[in-house]
Amino acid sequence: MKKFLSEFKEFIARGDVMSMAIGIIIGSAFTAIVNSLVGDIITPILGIVIGGLDFTNIVITVGSAKIMVGNFIQAIIVFLLTALVIFSMMKVFNNFMKKKEDKPSEAEPETPADIALLTEIRDLLKSKNN
Repeated sequence: MKKFLSEFKEFIARGDVMSMAIGIIIGSAFTAIVNSLVGDIITPILGIVIGGLDFTNIVITVGSAKIMVGNFIQAIIVFLLTALVIFSMMKVFNNFMKKKEDKPSEAEPETPADIALLTEIRDLLKSKNN
């Protein structure tokens, strides 16, 4: 049992497991942001644009069973809106990262030691050519 616990502790402490755990936590937080953006901002605006059309009332009754077609349609719409929001956010993020990568890095200013070394190399090259 001691060996098992030791191996488990080693497994949990590995970097890739910790990175995965952090990714899942951040993913959960990101999901909350996307759900809020879709549910609290985009869906109400879309409701105004399409006149408050609500699909959840579409129900097909077969015997005593109710088939909630409207809920399914609503879920598809929410899925598509969520996918659109994630796609848009990723495009903005990728453009930001591309601009950051394209930004030319500033060269470090030369120090007196660098200048002295370059001068010495130049002088050596001149003396060998003459």
